[in-house]
Amino acid sequence: MDPNRFNRITLLALPIIGGMLSQNLLNIIDTAMVGFLGDAALAAVGLGGFVNYMCMSLILGISTGVQTLAARKKGEGNVDRAAMVLNTALLIVVVIAPVFSVVVIYASGHFYPLLNDDPAVIREGLPYLQWRLAAIVFVGMNFAFRGYWNALDLSRLYMITLILMHACNIILNYALIFGNLGAPRMGTEGAGLASAISMAFGTAVYFYLGFKHARSHGFLHSRASRDETLSLVRISIPAGVQQLFFAAGFVALFWIIGRVGTPELAAANVLITVTLFAILPGLGLGIACTTLVSQALGRGEPDDAYSWAWDVAKVTAVLLTVLGLPLWLLPDLVSSIFIHDDATRELARWPMRLVGLTMPIEALGFAFMHGLLGAGDAKRVMFTSVGTQWFLLLPAAFVVGPVLGFGLLGIWVLQGLTRSLQSAIFVSMWRGRAWQHIAV
Repeated sequence: MDPNRFNRITLLALPIIGGMLSQNLLNIIDTAMVGFLGDAALAAVGLGGFVNYMCMSLILGISTGVQTLAARKKGEGNVDRAAMVLNTALLIVVVIAPVFSVVVIYASGHFYPLLNDDPAVIREGLPYLQWRLAAIVFVGMNFAFRGYWNALDLSRLYMITLILMHACNIILNYALIFGNLGAPRMGTEGAGLASAISMAFGTAVYFYLGFKHARSHGFLHSRASRDETLSLVRISIPAGVQQLFFAAGFVALFWIIGRVGTPELAAANVLITVTLFAILPGLGLGIACTTLVSQALGRGEPDDAYSWAWDVAKVTAVLLTVLGLPLWLLPDLVSSIFIHDDATRELARWPMRLVGLTMPIEALGFAFMHGLLGAGDAKRVMFTSVGTQWFLLLPAAFVVGPVLGFGLLGIWVLQGLTRSLQSAIFVSMWRGRAWQHIAV
């Protein structure tokens, strides 16, 4: 690989990776703190976190829409129009998110008990979830800013904001979960409240940085044109739908695992938390790929866009292979950070090894999926992601896990096979190059 291209990838991706590692370090610390409250609390936070992600996922597609469109504008040499896209995205979030929060908070009391019938999990999880849902408007605005900063090669601002926000969250967790620093002892509910407050704090930081770095380009000055707004919506909705079904699929997976047992559900929460931490550098590189592909297409260079995704894939595969080794070689050491019950730790052992083995395959999926998103090919990405998860993984997991009795290990084998198939499809779509003819 050309050293200049490697440097371009790493300079763009490293701040994104740093910010995402901060996010997942927060998740790990959050999980480790809640782990002291027992299996029911651990299962409740895991289930509640994915229900929250499912509820807000439609609005998260705004990040992909902003990044793809703003990066295309930068590639065209029209940075001022990129700020107009951000302004419109923020307006959409402010109009839609508060109403949505009220609706889902009210509905959560009815649907959450349907996902798990353990009274202890319901008691611990529902208040946690409702605090998280109250912060959807801040999450949506934060993701709009994330897409903008990444599109304009200012990913360091995204990283700085996340680090500040997560430091705030950790301090609040310490205070509100355990009743330290003069705060009431709130347990899992305190973890939810801490997350909501830190999201609001992060939004305030983003607005400060917006005035400092983007005001001269029209930040909060005027809206995008009608065509730009339609393009934003056209990219954001499929990306949001993909996120919705991805999150809903995890909620369904948690429901399936919950039918196997609460210890299995607690182990699954830890497995997913560790997996998300380990693959975050790959996701960060993928987001960088979105920017590189979109900027190249904005310059009218589809061959360069094609090469960028392959270059990102090579870097990602090497990195994730290295990060997967501890999960394969030392699974008990990793799981012992969160799981304090020997039987539950044994349940997680071989599934965690499978996570380590499939990391290089995940790398290819991340690179080419985000390359396709950068080209505006959000619909095909959505259909591939939803189809493999909902029509293959979930039905097979229900049969293999609760029905046939292969438990958590059987489900995680299916998870690895499904993700491998999905990665192969994304590689094939990228090689077909139909994406280069999409108008954005």
